[in-house]
Amino acid sequence: MPYPPPSRALPGPRRRTLLASAAGAALLAGCSAGPADPDGGTGGSPSLAERARARAARDSEDLVARYDAVLAAHPAVERLVAPLRAEAVRHMEAFGGGASAPSSPPSATPSPSASTSPSASVRAVPADQRDALTELAAAERTLADERAKALMGLPGELARLLASVAAAGAAHAFLLTEGAR
Repeated sequence: MPYPPPSRALPGPRRRTLLASAAGAALLAGCSAGPADPDGGTGGSPSLAERARARAARDSEDLVARYDAVLAAHPAVERLVAPLRAEAVRHMEAFGGGASAPSSPPSATPSPSASTSPSASVRAVPADQRDALTELAAAERTLADERAKALMGLPGELARLLASVAAAGAAHAFLLTEGAR
């Protein structure tokens, strides 16, 4: 038995489809769009996004200083540590920090400059190579965890960048832990 033709079938999308699409687009726009101020601030004081970006840049600078200290104390680990240090420099630059930081690891004792002086978080490097790598891995892991916790409330693009850098830090911690064995 043949099917009867649909009654008054018009070409093109139906009204329900259009309404559902419009509602879905509004939801997506609401999820991905930030506040009216692109930095999420109120205008007078530094916004949450600006503060988070500045903190991430400082944290990355501190991490680069730790890498420099380990490389200066244990040149034998350069093959493992130098690529991870280079990534930490890229992360620092992505957050807007350390424009004058060297892009290659130091071959001798690092000479702190005015813009890249190590912070108080950089302690003496252990004499044992394994312990130095283990401490560096712990620093990467701690920073990755802090960054993952800081994601809530940040604008979309900064949150994605911070999440990506946190994931990279967790991978660095794993590689350093494996290298210490």
